Amino acid sequence: MADNFSEDPAKPIAFFAHHQGRGHANRIMAIAEHIPPSRPLIIMTAAPDQFAEIPRPAEMVELPNMIGAPSRSPQLHAQPAPDNLHCVPLGVAEIRDHMGRIAAALAKHDPALFVIDVSAEIALLARIMSVPAITIRMHGDRNDAGHRAAYQASTAMLAPFDERIEQQDYPEAFRTRTLYTGGLCTTRQALVPREEARRLLGIEEGRQVTLVIAGGGGSGTPYAPLTVAARAEPDTLWLVAGPVHREGHETDFGNLRELGWTDNLTHYICAADRVIASAGDNTVHEIARVGRPFLCIPEWRYFDEQHRKARELSATGSAVYRETWPASIPEWQEVLAQTDALDPAILASLHEPEAAQKAAAWLETKASALWGTN
Repeated sequence: MADNFSEDPAKPIAFFAHHQGRGHANRIMAIAEHIPPSRPLIIMTAAPDQFAEIPRPAEMVELPNMIGAPSRSPQLHAQPAPDNLHCVPLGVAEIRDHMGRIAAALAKHDPALFVIDVSAEIALLARIMSVPAITIRMHGDRNDAGHRAAYQASTAMLAPFDERIEQQDYPEAFRTRTLYTGGLCTTRQALVPREEARRLLGIEEGRQVTLVIAGGGGSGTPYAPLTVAARAEPDTLWLVAGPVHREGHETDFGNLRELGWTDNLTHYICAADRVIASAGDNTVHEIARVGRPFLCIPEWRYFDEQHRKARELSATGSAVYRETWPASIPEWQEVLAQTDALDPAILASLHEPEAAQKAAAWLETKASALWGTN
């Protein structure tokens, strides 16, 4: 009977990419590379420039940036949001345009799947539009009505991490509909031995090196705690990659060096003896890919996303978790000793080199199964 309803197997796969940070776009590009060429790709995003290096053709649907756009009257702005929706102020033209362009693209292209990275509201829109949605999972306190509705509305969920760091409070009914790809790292730079990395970077071989990484989704690593760390270990070379947030009262130290944005972060991770970073998805898996003792100090994110992930990393012995930056020399010395005592092989085991391929193959299988083409 299903054969009577089968559709063209070349129906496109559509993606929605949230524009905050770089991780959503990089993850979609990594997966898209392995989707069969016969599947057209549609990408909807408010940051199409992030897809400049996409490895295969895709039709871009540019969306307006609706973040912070005002309602057109105080009375509309004052209307309460329903429990099952998060960000739905009334009278915002940019939101109407944003969601309208998504709805128009879904109606025009009739995709086999709509992969959403990430938005609970757009998952609900997909269901209302009668389009099968795949929600990409992130950690966090997401047992609220809005997230549960989005998971229920989705055909399945895709978790770009190892099931060992899944949260215990994620309902079993949703877990059975989730593909765990293993740790998906979008970084491609080749790994090199520690000694070679140090030679390439001009770092003396015998020196202790700590690398601090700030991702692209926040305001930067706070510089003041790092000045205390530099005093706690004056013989260690402290390297800080990414943006740094200064308050104006910090004292610089000769063993504390800012790198800014760097195109060869992998070499710096390879050169390091330990790494300190937040719990951003790709950042965690970049460190796991190399395998270094990891001190995880999460940044604030909605739904406590990074703290929940950091707790799971700590529970598996993959990282040392600190809620806040150490504020004194003894605190730094204690937490660094704990970090050095980790077995980096545990963290390394969370990285899956074939995660993007697994995700793409699963999407293709899911699309074929749903549309009766297999």
